[in-house]
Amino acid sequence: MADKDINRIIAGTFLEMADILETGGETSRAVIALTALGSEHGEDELYRAAAMAANQGIRVKFIGTKSVSYPGVETVCVSSEEEGHKELENLLASGAVQGGVTMHYPFPIGVSTVGRVITPAKGKAMYIATTTGTTALDRVEGLVRNALYGIATAKACGVAEPTVGLLNIDGARQVEIQLQRLQNSGYSIRFATSGRSDGGAVMRGNDLLMGSCDVMVTDSLTGNILMKLFSSYNTGGNYESVGYGYGPGMGENFDKLILIVSRASGAPVVKGAIEFAAELVRGDYQRVFAMELKAAKQAGLDAVLAGCRAQKQAGEPAEAVVQPPKEVVTAEIHGIEILDLEDAVKDLWKENIYAESGMGCTGPVVLLSEAKVEQAKSILIGKGYISE
Repeated sequence: MADKDINRIIAGTFLEMADILETGGETSRAVIALTALGSEHGEDELYRAAAMAANQGIRVKFIGTKSVSYPGVETVCVSSEEEGHKELENLLASGAVQGGVTMHYPFPIGVSTVGRVITPAKGKAMYIATTTGTTALDRVEGLVRNALYGIATAKACGVAEPTVGLLNIDGARQVEIQLQRLQNSGYSIRFATSGRSDGGAVMRGNDLLMGSCDVMVTDSLTGNILMKLFSSYNTGGNYESVGYGYGPGMGENFDKLILIVSRASGAPVVKGAIEFAAELVRGDYQRVFAMELKAAKQAGLDAVLAGCRAQKQAGEPAEAVVQPPKEVVTAEIHGIEILDLEDAVKDLWKENIYAESGMGCTGPVVLLSEAKVEQAKSILIGKGYISE
């Protein structure tokens, strides 16, 4: 027997001993499947990731064309990507594995993935909610759900009270209002504070780099771009070398643990995704997700989401609004969505308050007289443009 094989046997023995010490002899240690076909870096790169994860005590079922031998790694041979995905489904359905890592999965509407990155300023882990999939057809509803999915994922991975930040994108201000409604009705949520001098839960680009929150809420298209930037900014883009991948698909009535990596993901990221999957299994992520959703529904989630979906009636004739006499506008009211800005101005005009729309350094603003600020804020809060 070659020295290399002896070393592998010894390594495998120590892994089993470590598992017994950690679990008290239980045999329920997580087994994670990995599909290897389709990577831009070749099947061997993903085999290396499986071996790296096995060295951390995670058992891996490697679904690929090659029969490999490594302590903690079992090969399931297939001849095509399609066959590999069928085998992944079979392993999940039979209970032979508790989770899977793959480069593509057709998630249904309502399910999207929560990624995890390492932020460069302080080396802190941050969850990006979300990175692939479609959480909801309405943007604001989707972002509200993304926040809940991100919170549940972070809690399942051991973050007891994750702080939540909202990336400064279209919809963020309305999402903040809806999440505050849930908070005021009893749902426990910790809003993060921006690292910029003006603070607030709406995060800017600097906060992404600093890791100002545990969970960063965004839409999946933006989140997907962020994942690619965070994972490959040191490599030129063709090799993802840092982080944990695009994360698990989360959603109501979705009971499979499927985590996504990119075809550009290198062994370090794929290994991170396997670790991510094992953490979620150990943290009983389905139970955590169900508890989080139940708590949010008890605080009125269904009503909040129904309000998000409410749209202005199509074809409704525009109401003629008379502009009040002009005044000097030196005060600003922040926190209004860009798409709602002109409507907010006209609603103030209806109350005989002269206002103008503008763009400040942190987003859209309503400009008005200092003397009218408090009255205007009360009107805008009442109409749902800003939060208290």
